[in-house]
Amino acid sequence: MKARPIRIALVAITLVFGAAGTANAAGCIKGAVVGGVAGHYAGHHAVVGAVGGCMVGRHLAKQRAQEQAAQAQ
Repeated sequence: MKARPIRIALVAITLVFGAAGTANAAGCIKGAVVGGVAGHYAGHHAVVGAVGGCMVGRHLAKQRAQEQAAQAQ
């Protein structure tokens, strides 16, 4: 009975990390760790938290890079 949610989580992680690639990994690892811990404490949803944290971390890293590029010009 627990095998299906685990499979779904593994597929989601594979899709996120497979689509991210190495060039887009900035912020993903840190966000995934923070999101996973937060998700675990918010009702044992560590995988969902890690995926969400990865996306948020990547978004924030992209914004930070754009701001730094704008300041350099």
